[in-house]
Amino acid sequence: MAPQQLVKDYNSLKRAFDSQPSNLKKCGELLTRLKLVLSSAGLLPVLTTPNPNIEDLVVVRDILEIGAFWSIRSKDVPSFDRYFSQLQTLYTDYRHVSILPPSPREHPLLGLNLIRLLTQNRIADFHTTLEALRPLPDSAAENPYIAHPVAVERWLMEGSYSKVWSARGEAPAEEYRFFVDSLMGTIRNEIASCEELAYDSLPLKDAATLLFFTNRNELITFAQQRGWQVNLMEESITFLKKDEEKIAIPKAKLIAANLAYARELEQIV
Repeated sequence: MAPQQLVKDYNSLKRAFDSQPSNLKKCGELLTRLKLVLSSAGLLPVLTTPNPNIEDLVVVRDILEIGAFWSIRSKDVPSFDRYFSQLQTLYTDYRHVSILPPSPREHPLLGLNLIRLLTQNRIADFHTTLEALRPLPDSAAENPYIAHPVAVERWLMEGSYSKVWSARGEAPAEEYRFFVDSLMGTIRNEIASCEELAYDSLPLKDAATLLFFTNRNELITFAQQRGWQVNLMEESITFLKKDEEKIAIPKAKLIAANLAYARELEQIV
């Protein structure tokens, strides 16, 4: 079994993570320390061994799972990617040989990984990953953690952005909202670009509806970031049109070149 200090830090990590709210600073400190200890003990990176110690593997998995959730709560997506890539070995290789008992955090994290792929516009990777999950006992249609990102992807492809917005309130776990908010940021910028081309100005209320803003101050901040003119007296937003670039055409040179080319053709004939 793992050293006594590892067990002590592991139990402290669980208490810090399960507290309401989670003590993110303490979790970060303990995770850093625990990863060093696990590396020294040869338990990280996770490797498939002929006769693994089940108790050690469960501890490693719990630490990595807490690390993945901690990353999202800390809004650190690259950190989530690193934790999840290590968890994949435990979720796939060890499952097939029935070594590890199932983890209650597995499906929530698998779903978070799917919606993370959507926020990064990695649609091909999303479908490849989803297909790899099909053999699981709980299918995408039956498991809410998998069904949620599947529905979000379908609504994105349909352009049903209002349903994507509603998906925030229907998220099966709090961490999902972080990625849905990220998606909405991308969607808002796409809608804003269309508004700039389609309208000269819009009432603040209409702009808020189109951009899915429920907070007036958030709309005004977004408008200022886009360089829009906000008139609070008239309750309107004016979109600044970019002047079309004028391209100077060297007419004289083109005519001279065409005449020279014509003369060359005459000489050939």
